[in-house]
This record gives sequence, C-alpha cells and structure tokens, in this order.
Amino acid sequence: MRPLTLIPIALLIVPIAEIVVFILVGERIGVLWTLALVFLTAVIGTFLLRWQGFSLINRIRLEADAGRIPGRELGHGAMIMVAGVLLLTPGFVTDALGFTLFVPPVRDAIWNAIAARLGGPPGPGPRRSQRRPTIDLDERDWRHEPDPSSPWNDGGHDEDGYRR
Repeated sequence: MRPLTLIPIALLIVPIAEIVVFILVGERIGVLWTLALVFLTAVIGTFLLRWQGFSLINRIRLEADAGRIPGRELGHGAMIMVAGVLLLTPGFVTDALGFTLFVPPVRDAIWNAIAARLGGPPGPGPRRSQRRPTIDLDERDWRHEPDPSSPWNDGGHDEDGYRR
C-alpha cells in the first residue's frame, strides 16, 4: 500500500478512535477529569515543544558551524513540530502519537527509515571542505565587459552589456 493512500484512511480512523477513547476514559474517570487530562497533555506538550525545540536549534547551529549539513536535525525538527501539533490537538490517540515523537530514539528510527527509503545515508551530510570553494569577489575584482564576438551582442547594449 502506498503512503499517500493511508492519509484518507487515517483521516477516518483517527477521529473514530479519539471518540471511542474519549468515551472509555470518560466512563472510567469522569467527564471533568477527562477534560482536565486533555488540557494537561496540551500544557505538557507545549513545554516539551519549547524545550526540545530550543535544544534542536542549538544542535542545528553547531552542525552548521562545524561545516556539516544539519539534515538529521532538520528532520527531527519537522517531527518535533508534528509532535507539538498532535499534542495541541485534543484527544488521547493524537497525544500518544505526539509524546512518542518526542522520544529521540523513535525520531532516529523514523529518520533512518526515511533516509534509507530516499537512498541517502542516515548520518550527517558532507563537510564544506568536500564541496567546491566559494570565492568572494567585490567590484574591484570583477567587472562585466561585453564580449564583442558574441552573437548576442548586436551593438544595442550600454557599457555594462545591458540592452538599451
């Protein structure tokens, strides 16, 4: 089954599961405690999102400063954002999925599966030294001079080579 075909199925199953779990939990602990629990998970999710989000921003900065592409960290950032949305969505099923995404080994497993499916290595990206060097020029080092032998130069250009 293709992943995109799972989205409509999930859009049907998740709300039904949430309603069933709400009813079961409400019967066990009561309506007010059920609502309080939903509110509490949203508050805890907000704190987790903030705490792990700032930690992730620092790791992204460290990877970039070390000259590596922070692909893994960006993938974790996307999963943390999804976790935050799931925890702010009222419901116990979405809360369980959201809290699961806040566990770093779970995110690593998901990231490795995505990287393997896309054919790339799950580890950090290439170092800057493996790429071509960047040469920074200013106006004194480089100047655009039109090529008189160019077939595109029909004489209707100014001194910078732009069409008049």
